Amino acid sequence: MEFNSLYYPHPSRRMVVYAKNGVVAASQPLAAQAGLEVMQRGGNAVDAAVAAAAVLTVAEPTSNGIGGDAFAIVCHGGKLYGLNSSGYSPAGLSYQVLKKAGFSDMPEYGWETVTVPGAPAAWAELWRRFGAASFNELFKRAVAYAEEGVPVSPTVGSGWAASFDKYRKVFHGDIFKHWFNVFAPDGKAPRIGSLWKSPLHARTLKFIAETEAESFYRGELAEKIIDFSNSTGGYFSGDDLADFKPVWVELVSVNYKGYDVHEIPPNGQGIVALMALNMLADDDLNGLESGEAAHISIEAIKSAFADAKEYVGDPDYMKLDYNSLISYEYGKLRRRDISGTAANPFPGEPKGGGTVYLAAADSDGTMVSYIQSNYMGFGSGLVVPGTGIALHNRGKNFVMKPQHPNCVGPHKRPYHTIIPGFITKDGKPVGPFGVMGGFMQPQGHLQVLTNMIDLHLNPQSALDAPRWQWAGGKRVLVEEGFNPHTEDALKKRGHEVKISCNTGSFGRGQIIIRDDNGVYCAGTEKRCDTEIASY
Repeated sequence: MEFNSLYYPHPSRRMVVYAKNGVVAASQPLAAQAGLEVMQRGGNAVDAAVAAAAVLTVAEPTSNGIGGDAFAIVCHGGKLYGLNSSGYSPAGLSYQVLKKAGFSDMPEYGWETVTVPGAPAAWAELWRRFGAASFNELFKRAVAYAEEGVPVSPTVGSGWAASFDKYRKVFHGDIFKHWFNVFAPDGKAPRIGSLWKSPLHARTLKFIAETEAESFYRGELAEKIIDFSNSTGGYFSGDDLADFKPVWVELVSVNYKGYDVHEIPPNGQGIVALMALNMLADDDLNGLESGEAAHISIEAIKSAFADAKEYVGDPDYMKLDYNSLISYEYGKLRRRDISGTAANPFPGEPKGGGTVYLAAADSDGTMVSYIQSNYMGFGSGLVVPGTGIALHNRGKNFVMKPQHPNCVGPHKRPYHTIIPGFITKDGKPVGPFGVMGGFMQPQGHLQVLTNMIDLHLNPQSALDAPRWQWAGGKRVLVEEGFNPHTEDALKKRGHEVKISCNTGSFGRGQIIIRDDNGVYCAGTEKRCDTEIASY
């Protein structure tokens, strides 16, 4: 991948990082350093990714945790492997049960939103297949930070305070008291720069490390989860946890201007980015006026989301082959629907948000695109007593529509927002990329990919560039610093454009690109407490 050597980042932004032996890019410096440390002691990129992921559950609990889900794409020996470790709903949860309980829509918090957490199983599964270090070794830094305390970084501290202010208004009853006990032990959110300790997290991570995650699904930790569910009106049984296994999946991909872009298939929403790329495959974005390029990109994302909302869910319940959504022919049909003015999104007719992302690569060419999340900050608001485990609320993305493929049902995976990505060219690996942030993620994927492939920006510049975010209907949010001429052009095309000061809503990403000489070129997000660790 060739980058425009004449493009220089703004002095206030980070410079792109080059490395030969190993690199880890993450949203927290301590996580990136933990991953690199494991690599320097003989581990590989997969070991580094697991170690960094474990640290992130302690250093950035506002976005992910032990009780969340995970997805990964691993490049090993020149071949790509996809892992879906998103959990299914309990066997006791169904549309009929929720309807009888008075729900017409999926709630944001509580047991109705909790699916089986997949992150611990993902750590063990990745390590068993590809790891080189001992599993226990991968958790030493995370355990130490939980026991001794981790400094609260600026982005995390701001998110923590916002969550606390919200939760004290919406969390009522004893069922939520454990969240406050663990995450606001002094009656308030930890301030930026203070040390946050969680002995319960340390103990739980030790259990996971010592049992290769068995304790979480079939041991002492599983018993605590089930006991909490049974005593507070939850829906889980022991079998729901014991039967869970991550799934190795065949990746879905499209060719975009000579590069193959790979994503995890549904129930993930990576297919949204691929659908949008297909619609833009024959457009010269670099040659278009900036307003026109942004307009057709936004319209493509709107069309892709409309299709995903209509057709995507657990693949076992989808009424069509998801590959039909990413066929070149269907992409061209959807491209014809894009006019010169903003439109409200509508689905076509094919034939037949808190998250952390990290990327790691080692000297042997093994590369990892990894993402995990609790969703909407800390998740469901439920923290399992005696464990520090904040349970996620991925079930929030189910719908209450009986004939819909994403309708809530027993042992069913919901439509999922977190998506790792990977690029190859002519069958050779180029590198991992990802942009975290709920429904911003496919939009972020589209923008960083077109920045690199169409505009030839290096990974850091591709991440630094101001972003737009489709916010429903004809509404488009843009960051401060967004090109005012492009903004005016969008308005003239009927887009309802608003400048947003909330940089966190525009996603946070990392990219690692490998050249033909084995040198890595890495970029990481300017919008969070980020770092690239390399040697």
